[in-house]
Amino acid sequence: MALRTQITERQRRLGSELRRLRIRAGLSVAEGARLIDMGAPQLSHIEAARTAIPAHRLRDLASGYGCMDAPYVDELVRMAESSGKGWWSEYRKTRPQTWLDLAELEDTATSIRSHETLLVPGLLQTEAYVRALVGAGVPDASREAVETVVRYRMARQAVLDPPHGTPLHAVIHEAALHVVVGDSRVMRTQLSHLLHMAARPNVTIQILPFDAGPGAWRSAPFLQVEAAVAQLGSVVIEHPGDSVVLDDEESLDQYRATFDELARSALPPVVLNDRAEAHVHRDSWGLIQHLIYTHQEKLRD
Repeated sequence: MALRTQITERQRRLGSELRRLRIRAGLSVAEGARLIDMGAPQLSHIEAARTAIPAHRLRDLASGYGCMDAPYVDELVRMAESSGKGWWSEYRKTRPQTWLDLAELEDTATSIRSHETLLVPGLLQTEAYVRALVGAGVPDASREAVETVVRYRMARQAVLDPPHGTPLHAVIHEAALHVVVGDSRVMRTQLSHLLHMAARPNVTIQILPFDAGPGAWRSAPFLQVEAAVAQLGSVVIEHPGDSVVLDDEESLDQYRATFDELARSALPPVVLNDRAEAHVHRDSWGLIQHLIYTHQEKLRD
């Protein structure tokens, strides 16, 4: 069987998990391979995600490593048997592999937690906001290229809709709401969209205010994607040129704790309630409403 030339994040993660199991068992590649009558080079290719492993051999390997965690092994088997095909497949020729990997991660997520500092989270952006954002970032991009990004971003957001209805908790720094993307019309619509999305039972939105202090800036933007099995969660950190996916236990615990701390420092979540007394205390709803009003006034001028 020919070795893969393009490795997806799911395939890389499966190989990484099998390598971790072997190391925890204190076995060399050759010793691990002998457990399932396989050559050491082949197991090495499997761990490097350059080739696949059949489900029955994966189960035998996990058992030989002493892993008795059935839900965890079942999830590894699901990863091994997945075709990796989904709505994102049509973008393979136009989008970087990291974008496709993110879409696949979100598609299988049990929950998503997002922290953004200077932009509205991608899963909550409007078409106009995305269009203006891409236009500003790549001013010489063709109209077709811009619209491809817009369609892709909108397709990603389907995970928040039924039947997925994936829970999303977003902590957005107030600075992101002040950065004008496009113009006041675009921003007013975007801010109103945040309130609209927060009305969904699976979406929680909190704003981290400027007066939360400098500690709020100690974390770069990140996306925490939880899987059916906790240890198979991922943290995606976006950089201008690429994205980095963290999946080791220490990083997962660190970012879960960081998000919890950010949520505690943020204003109470957006809750749509027409009763005035429901918003007596400062909250995320009130801050967003104030900024919507500010943009409305600018449009009147």
